[in-house]
Amino acid sequence: MMSLWRAAMGSGAAEDAADGVEFWVDPERSGWLTKQGEYIKTWRRRWFVLKQGKLFWFKDSYVTRSSVPRGVIPVGTCLTVKGAEDVLNRQFAFELSTRQETMYFIADSEKEKEEWINSIGRSIVQHSRSVTHEEVLDYDSKNPTVLTSTPDPQR
Repeated sequence: MMSLWRAAMGSGAAEDAADGVEFWVDPERSGWLTKQGEYIKTWRRRWFVLKQGKLFWFKDSYVTRSSVPRGVIPVGTCLTVKGAEDVLNRQFAFELSTRQETMYFIADSEKEKEEWINSIGRSIVQHSRSVTHEEVLDYDSKNPTVLTSTPDPQR
């Protein structure tokens, strides 16, 4: 099976991975993370943008309409996002997992790590094919509740 990184980038160009998402305006979350490479397991600092169920990354933080993502992960295909300090033995580390693989990231602080985990987790739930639009949880409240909205006609 093709890895998530390659599936996200596909045989086409990186700009195709945006799939109409205007990542340059009003992201759900954006910021610097250090990411481990897929083949050569070196760590590189990248600017990440989370929007409409896709986690994009870029070489720098100046993202415009003409920017081309270095990569993109469709978070709806992910199963879990959780802390990974014990796995990597690195502070502020977290992982994003699919059935086939696990990707690792490092935030700049505990607060940023938790904010990324919460944002990505919320996006996984919202964009997962196994959850209907009516079942999306509000993770920001102290007592998570089901958010109600109109069903997504594309599901």
